[in-house]
Amino acid sequence: MKIEQIHQLFLQQEQNITTDTRKINHGALFFALKGNRFNANKFAQQALDKGASYVIIDQEEYYINQQTILVDDVLETLQKLAYFHREYLDIPILALTGSNGKTTTKELIREVLATQYNVAATIGNLNNHIGVPLTLLNMTPKTQIGVVEMGANHLKEIQLLCFIAAPNYGYITNFGKAHLEGFGSEEGIVQGKSEMYQYLASAEGIAFVNKEEKRQVAKSEHCNCVYFSPLDTPLIDLNPYVKIAYKDRAIQSNLIGKYNYNNILAAIAIGAYFGISEDNIQKAIESYIPQNNRSQILAKENTKIILDAYNANPTSMQAAIESLDLLTDAKKGVILGDMFELGENSLQEHQNIVDVTLAMEFDIIVFVGEHFYQNKSNKALFFKTFEDLKNNFNFDVTQHTILIKGSRGMALERVVDLI
Repeated sequence: MKIEQIHQLFLQQEQNITTDTRKINHGALFFALKGNRFNANKFAQQALDKGASYVIIDQEEYYINQQTILVDDVLETLQKLAYFHREYLDIPILALTGSNGKTTTKELIREVLATQYNVAATIGNLNNHIGVPLTLLNMTPKTQIGVVEMGANHLKEIQLLCFIAAPNYGYITNFGKAHLEGFGSEEGIVQGKSEMYQYLASAEGIAFVNKEEKRQVAKSEHCNCVYFSPLDTPLIDLNPYVKIAYKDRAIQSNLIGKYNYNNILAAIAIGAYFGISEDNIQKAIESYIPQNNRSQILAKENTKIILDAYNANPTSMQAAIESLDLLTDAKKGVILGDMFELGENSLQEHQNIVDVTLAMEFDIIVFVGEHFYQNKSNKALFFKTFEDLKNNFNFDVTQHTILIKGSRGMALERVVDLI
């Protein structure tokens, strides 16, 4: 069956699509994806029994009846369907990637644009070779602008996602030390993220670029660029929330850390480009409250907690530590967890974070995880596992501001229950 025919079925079923038999609504198209540890072709009959209208498979032995669509490759078909749907809608698509701040920036952009447009954006962090197609297929004829987050940990991934989403506009948050294991080096990271610039240049799209970020300016030199600058929207305060001057007004955000300053600037620049009024830009930025363990400020007993435990890499970890140091709070401390996917750089990068942290005058310094434990010293508290931390959590954090940050696999949000 041709993609055009599958797309017609997709529209007839009111864009009811799933890749998970646990989430089948009546009439859904079920795409039987395969992975290293699963083969959803085996669940085709189960999908039909649960009410799916069609199942898309790529192994003939699981063919059932006329409700079965046999294709060469289910994942490739999902991606081609997403591209076809994107072309069918013919709307502006803004894509964004980067080492840090993608999801927060995407949410800020969505909030700003949604004040005047019907916006569809990536849900959560569904930003890979499966999540991007699902994001596109979630857009409807009512959608006026699409915002698509793109993640990658290897070369050529951003290139693939751009071919699927065909963005007209793009933004790269930064080049940081994320997924060093997959990219191989910092230069590999720059090259991988810059695949978005290469796509935009070939497609005659537009890149939004912070003109004070010299590497970004250099890598985007062949693109049509819309530049913005911190000099045009200066920082007023960081204690603890980012406050900026925009035009003739002050905008008070609910975001902490200087690293979120650039995220806000990008959302403002993109909003202004799309004609969002100054009042609506201010309203959107000021109303956005971070969730999902991203730079959240919590109060527990007499302790203020900066919960930033969704993920971490050397760049974001150092930025969070330095932002905490800038706060004027009397007593401050950190509980930092291992950073993953750093490959052969892991030991050195963890040592760098230890060195940066010890140089600060924090009252409490705690490191958790096997990687940090390899850099153990008597100048801070080191715990090999979360259980070790839990069993020895006898230090007083009362009246302190405590930063909690680590990679997703560390699940350091559990520390909140110990305080």
